[in-house]
Amino acid sequence: MKILVTGTTGFIGGHLVRRLLNDRHEIHALTRPETDQNPLESTIVHTHLGSTQNMIEIMEAAKPDAVIHLASLFIGEHKSADVEALINSNVVLSTQLAEAMSVNEVRLLINVGTSWQHYADADYNPVNLYAATKQAFRSVLSFYLETSDLRVINLEVFDTFGPNDQREKLFNLLNRLRVTGETISMSPGNQFLDPIYIDDVCDAFLVALKRLQSGQVKRSETYSVRSDDPIQLKELVKIYEKVSNIKLNVEWGGRPYRAREVMHPWSGGVTLPGWSPKISVEEGVKKLLKSYV
Repeated sequence: MKILVTGTTGFIGGHLVRRLLNDRHEIHALTRPETDQNPLESTIVHTHLGSTQNMIEIMEAAKPDAVIHLASLFIGEHKSADVEALINSNVVLSTQLAEAMSVNEVRLLINVGTSWQHYADADYNPVNLYAATKQAFRSVLSFYLETSDLRVINLEVFDTFGPNDQREKLFNLLNRLRVTGETISMSPGNQFLDPIYIDDVCDAFLVALKRLQSGQVKRSETYSVRSDDPIQLKELVKIYEKVSNIKLNVEWGGRPYRAREVMHPWSGGVTLPGWSPKISVEEGVKKLLKSYV
């Protein structure tokens, strides 16, 4: 297939593009002017200059069979100065993409959401403004589903980890503690996480792509990308210590839980048909540690 992918330089995007290229798909990458082009070898790069008309022109030039929309701005706890950036990245850009697809009659879209749209296990209760902006675009998509022949799979992704992750996430923190031996204060550690290794995450996207291509999706479907086997943060750190054979210097309870801390991942949602994670947390940690060598 010919596939337009946004967010190609992000963690999931980088791994997914490599998988798609290995499967001999033609990949078109939507980037911003300031994006480093080096990681985008073997892709056809389209630089979006910010306007809706420019997005329409890019879609016309690429003529993709499908679009995978990964680009977003994540801010866990926003400041007032972050509001415009969150709206522009997660609502305006996304709406421009949907408009360009509609104008150019591009039908197939994989849109990425987050489990954080479901605080306290609710059908919808955003953990933070980031999650609210992801839900806002879902509402926008409803218009395009009613007025065009768009077919959408929304993948609500839980925690992800693996090699080449530049995000300020848990496993990068643990690796820093492993290397430096420093001590860090963490929350009491009783919250549960649902981490998925990146290879399994990419598998979910490939299964969703085939489902869209097959014509099984009539309008819009939403699935959860998770293990269904949540693990407590304290236990996850113990697994990391076991695999790395190093005791980490963690001061449990040295800082409070964050405001609206997610203590239990969302238990609702539907698993993507034909997909299930194959790599356990312990296997994933082993693979991750090997990648550091």
